[in-house]
Amino acid sequence: MQETPPASGSLQLRVRYVECDPMGVVHHSSYLPWMEMGRTELLRSVGKSYAAMEADGVFLVVTKVEVKYRRPMKYDDLVEIRTKVEKASKIKLHHSYEIVLVERGGEAADQVCAVASTELACVGDDGRLTALPGWLV
Repeated sequence: MQETPPASGSLQLRVRYVECDPMGVVHHSSYLPWMEMGRTELLRSVGKSYAAMEADGVFLVVTKVEVKYRRPMKYDDLVEIRTKVEKASKIKLHHSYEIVLVERGGEAADQVCAVASTELACVGDDGRLTALPGWLV
């Protein structure tokens, strides 16, 4: 029996130059890959990967994204992505996220800079909706 992924987790990353606009502020498009990293690490914590799920014919597609930006983050900031499974239905997973500034310029910080949510639907390799694997719910 497959272990159920944890309901929450976090990971830290350092903002790269490529993730910023010409003013050195994190570009809004950078948040989506960070949220994907958060979801991926929740799976990885129980030894499962998206690649393994896809090999089993199970795909999770993003059907809804919402991001509220509160404070800017900048190049070389240390950031923490906090990911939480809010709810799961037969075919959908709902996650929430806090993107937190942990360190700037060597100084500790603890500021929520963005909050977000995603909805993912489970589809088979034919692209049709299908039930989430029982271990994932």
